Amino acid sequence: MAIFAIGDMHLSLGTDKPMDVFPGWEGYLPRLEANWRKLIGPDDTVILAGDTSWAMNLNDTKADFAFIQSLPGQKWLLKGNHDYWWTTTRKMETFLAANGFDTLHILHNNACIVDDTALCGTRGWPFDDLAAQGEKLMAREAGRLRMSLQAAGNAAQRIAFLHYPPIYPGAAAQELVDVLHDFGVTECYYGHLHGKSIRYATQGERDGITYRLISADGLAFCPYKIR
Repeated sequence: MAIFAIGDMHLSLGTDKPMDVFPGWEGYLPRLEANWRKLIGPDDTVILAGDTSWAMNLNDTKADFAFIQSLPGQKWLLKGNHDYWWTTTRKMETFLAANGFDTLHILHNNACIVDDTALCGTRGWPFDDLAAQGEKLMAREAGRLRMSLQAAGNAAQRIAFLHYPPIYPGAAAQELVDVLHDFGVTECYYGHLHGKSIRYATQGERDGITYRLISADGLAFCPYKIR
């Protein structure tokens, strides 16, 4: 029962927004599928750290979700900034059940427990959005992260996943980092960064927490094995 993670797959099987037009993304879907099937088994768990589908509404995710359903493992979806299809947890869970997507689950204000490890997370927010609305959204995301970590109960270990980077060279989304420290989190995985931005990603240990970028192109379209 291994644990994997990957973010920012940006699937567009049900809409006309192919990622192959971007450098490095050419033919990425067959590569992603081949790597996934090589590494991941039916009993493994995969965290999808946001920006999973370009669909504009939930109904239009069917082709993308069918592709994910066809892949091995249990998948837990986190919200990203481009997941415009995202709606209430109840509506999403009802949609998944109605369409037979029984290996897809929503990670939102809850936790996924694998053996003695809790997988927790939320979207996050850019640290440099200093507008009043930005401060409000950051506080809300910090609250959701806290709720997710609380949902871990008595799990021996908590691992955090975010879509937006919680830490940058010389700066941080301190509200989120503080929550990670409050719950003794020592591993945090995040996505969102692409192309030339990947080189600026904070990777490795900072103040007791090890951070790693898991955006799809940052991983060469190969899910990252955590455990």
